[in-house]
Amino acid sequence: MNAETTTHHADLPAIRWNIGLLLPQHQGLPLTDGELAALANFLRTHTRLLITQVEQAAMQRPAEDVPRYVALACTHQARDRLHVQPAPDRHSVLVYARRLARALAALCDHHDALTDTTMCLACDQPLRDGEETLPYDHLSPSGGVARAGHIHARCANTVRRR
Repeated sequence: MNAETTTHHADLPAIRWNIGLLLPQHQGLPLTDGELAALANFLRTHTRLLITQVEQAAMQRPAEDVPRYVALACTHQARDRLHVQPAPDRHSVLVYARRLARALAALCDHHDALTDTTMCLACDQPLRDGEETLPYDHLSPSGGVARAGHIHARCANTVRRR
């Protein structure tokens, strides 16, 4: 185990922002080949870091805990994704980076769940004790609630562009 990965804490909002550059549902920005390569390296580095942190948080839970089991399965899948080497062409690197981004997004979610972190659904920043928040329910096209949670009061009138 690398000492750097155990002492350095992941910046989840920055990771989520970078993930948003790639995933189609966020309408990612066009990236040059160099930017795509740099983003793939960022995702690889932070996937390694978050695998360690999610595993450490999961091991604090009882062995029969379902969130622990699911989080550990996610770390195994993410580790498998790290071992893939894409072909050098742009399409292969883009597909690889998107797969890694989805695995990293899942790791972020497991990290939040295991550490009892609640995130603002508008800005992806942690909701801290004492901050003014508002309930938020995002309706899906089918009529059900797609995401329910809370947002910072300051985020109530902002438009999310991802």
